[in-house]
Formats: sequence, C-alpha cells, structure tokens
Amino acid sequence: MRYGFVIDQNRCIGCHACTVACKEEHNIAVGVNRTWVKYIEKGRYPDTRRHFAVLRCNHCDDAPCIEICPTVALFRRADGIVDFDNERCIGCKSCMQACPYDALYIDPDRNTAAKCNFDASRVEMGYKPACEVVCPTQAILSGDLDDPNSQISRRIAMDKVSVRKPEKGTKPKLFYVGVDGDLLNPTMMEPQSSYFWAEKSPGEDLYALNKETSERSVPGVAHEVYDVPHITPWGKKIAFYLWTKSIAAGVLLLSALLLNMGFEQDALVLNFFSPALSLIFLTATMLLLVFDLKRPDRFFYLFTKPNLRSWLVLGGYVLMIFGILASVWLVQGITKGAISTWIVWSTALFAVASAGYSAFLFAQARGRDFWQSPLLFWHLLIQAMMAGAAALMLVGTLIGLSLPMFYWLGNLLVVSLLAGLGMIFAEHFMNRRAEEVARAADLLFKGALWKQFWIFVIFLGAIAPIALILWPTPSLIPNVIASVLVLAGLWVYENLWIKAGQAVPLS
Repeated sequence: MRYGFVIDQNRCIGCHACTVACKEEHNIAVGVNRTWVKYIEKGRYPDTRRHFAVLRCNHCDDAPCIEICPTVALFRRADGIVDFDNERCIGCKSCMQACPYDALYIDPDRNTAAKCNFDASRVEMGYKPACEVVCPTQAILSGDLDDPNSQISRRIAMDKVSVRKPEKGTKPKLFYVGVDGDLLNPTMMEPQSSYFWAEKSPGEDLYALNKETSERSVPGVAHEVYDVPHITPWGKKIAFYLWTKSIAAGVLLLSALLLNMGFEQDALVLNFFSPALSLIFLTATMLLLVFDLKRPDRFFYLFTKPNLRSWLVLGGYVLMIFGILASVWLVQGITKGAISTWIVWSTALFAVASAGYSAFLFAQARGRDFWQSPLLFWHLLIQAMMAGAAALMLVGTLIGLSLPMFYWLGNLLVVSLLAGLGMIFAEHFMNRRAEEVARAADLLFKGALWKQFWIFVIFLGAIAPIALILWPTPSLIPNVIASVLVLAGLWVYENLWIKAGQAVPLS
C-alpha cells in the first residue's frame, strides 16, 4: 500500500479551502502552512491568464528529509505516508534543507519542524484527508497507488500527469493534472519586488508599465503573484560553525605535520598551545551547533535516538572523538612534554574527518543544488589548512615561534590561499549544471552579494594576504596582518556561501 495524491489543476479555482481546512484540522499557527496555493500570471495584456498550483509535501518514496533527520523524527509508515513525530524533533532545520519542495516549516508554537502528514489520523479511521473533503471542485484525489483498481491509479494511468522536480530522484507521490510547467519550477518565474497596484500613481496608465523602460515587468514572463514566504533556515551560526571548525581541525592537522618535520624548538606551541587552541574552537563549534537548534534542550537525542544515516549524527561522533584525541594530546604535552606517535596520527586523521564531514552533510541537503559540489570536501580541507596556518602564525607571534617555522607557515598559507581561490572559481564556474546553481553563483560574482565577495573574500581575504606574505622586507608584521585578513575573509566567505545557497526559492 502506498498512499498518494492527484491534484487536478484544471479544476482548481484557487479558493484556498484546502489551506483553511488543513489549518483548522491541525490547529496550525498563523504564518505557516502545510498546504498552500500559489498563483502566477503569464502572457501579455490583453492575452493574460492566471494559473494555480496546490503545493505541499510530496510523500516521496525516497524522501531526503528522512535520510538527513538526525533523530528519526521523520519516518515512512507502512502505508507510504511520510509522517512526523514532533516529540523526537530537535529543530535542527536540516529536513527543510533536504526537501526540494519547501514542504517543511518550523512550528512557532512547538519550535519543531512540521509538514503535511496526509491527515494520517483520519486515514486510519477510514476517512479522506480534510483538504480533499472540502475541495468544492473535487480537484484533490487521494488513494492507494499500489491498487490498480483504485480511482487514483486509474486517473494516473489515463491522464497526463506531472510531478515536481523529477530530476531530484525523490520519487514523489503527488501527481498534477493540467498544471502549468512554470508553476512547478520556481526558477522559471520572475518574483515581484513591488506592489504593482498600490504603487500606481494617479492618472498613470497601468499597462504602460510593460514598456522596456520599466523594471517591474518583462512581457510574456511568468510572474509570481501570490505565494507563502520563503525563509532561510540556516544563518550566521552555521557560518560560524564552519569557520570555528576549520580553525579547530586545521591547527592540529598542521601541528601533526610539523611535529614530524623536526621543529623541536617549537615544542611548546605544538605540544600545548595547539591542542588548547583547537579545543577552544572545537568547543565553540559544538556550542554553535547546539544553540542553532530550535530545541537545544533535546540535543542529547543525537546520542539516545540517533539516525546513523544522518551526517548530523555521524559528524557529531567525529567531533567528539576528535575532541577526546585533542584532550589526550594536551595532557601528554603537559605531563610528558612529548606526544605519542599514535596520538599524533590518529588526531590528524580525525582532524581531516572533522574538516571534511560537512561536505557529506551538505550533500544530504538535496534541496540546495548550490551545495552539491563534488569539490566541497577538498575545499573544506584546504580551508582548514588555511585557517590552521593563520591561527598558528597569530599564536606564534604572541608566544614566540622560530623563524623557520613562521616562514614555513607563511609559505603554506600562500599555497592554501591559491588552492582556495582555485576551488572557489572551479566550484562556481564548473558546477553550473542547474539553473539554481547558476543563479546562486551569480549572486556572489555579479549579484547582490558581489561587493562583499570580491572585496572581502577575493581581494582582502586572499590577494592582499598573499602580497603581504611575499613582501620582500623581512618582517613578521605583514604576516600577522595577512593572518588576520585570511581569517576574516574566510568567515565572510562562509557567511556568503550559506546565504547564496538558500537564496533561490524551492517552490
């Protein structure tokens, strides 16, 4: 048995009865919806037409929200309904990033995620979902897709049906009849940035706004008329998490390499200050992850109710083991003055894992194409080397590093900056296979975020530090300034990268 929906947009009149019935059935708070109706307009006056689409959870057979959910709060029932247990949810918002259909939201009353659950309690009692019952034109049809004699199966077999974003491979069980293709693809629409009617001046010819001089309308393009708000679930805390994690992992990864390169004169830095610095930033990383949760009081569910397929859980385990190894490194440095070889290389291995596991986490966020880069793991590793070298140079300036190690770190920083620049341009120019990716990349390179990107990331965060480190005058000051600029530029890049990835609406 696999329950699914058919929505006939030829019948839909855009009355929002389904939205109201759903809100009443589940006591949904104001400002959020489990099902909603989107309007677009197409054509050029006077040949224009308004189109509707009812949007909601697609109850996918291969649901990415289930895979990424760290506490098994999302699950597939035996009847194919993708249901939700808000008693297990920690409010990490990862399911919102994984869903390509924008179907999940944060319930402002419970601070947990929520979505359409097919009115599972009504289905169990033999009733139809409330939205189907109240639809005045019978545009909504539900039933068992595995029963060839069911009305829904016959409808799918006889009519031409469409699904949203089939290229995502989620196998959605929400089928549309007669829907306009542009409604199912948000990148085909031109969002309205103004209130068309309210901004009309007295005596102004309303349809003169279609002239080429106007920025409000492009003739023939699908215009978004009505939709729900599109929020960005992850913000500065996630950007800071990537930044602090890069420093924590990079410092000990480089220290492991330096200990095997004969820098015995810098034992104080490598045996004591490096693990201490790494533990400080690792603690900050874990606190950022906890406080970004909508239910931080439930963070221990990651260990008591874990989904071992989720990289939120696996990444948490990696950070814990890395923290234990860093602590052992620090204790050995204090008590013995030397670090065991197995501790050095085990810590280096988990430093690499700590730096790079986020690539697999963002890969599970399948709704965000911009984050699906095959180069992301290597880019994160390079960022860790960059951040580690810059942090060690700053610490070394305060407590005294040998000149050979200081300049070695400077040379490594130049190499990692050049590699980082190469990764940025490779990711954003070679990974433009989808319209969402191209739009997000354009935001950085020539869109709303271009000034911050080119000034603070490329020039001040990379080019200027390279020039300062290669400065012909033998002085430590340029290297110190370069280190500060690198760390600042890395933070700006992480923040912009998170913003750009969520800038393109999913529905």
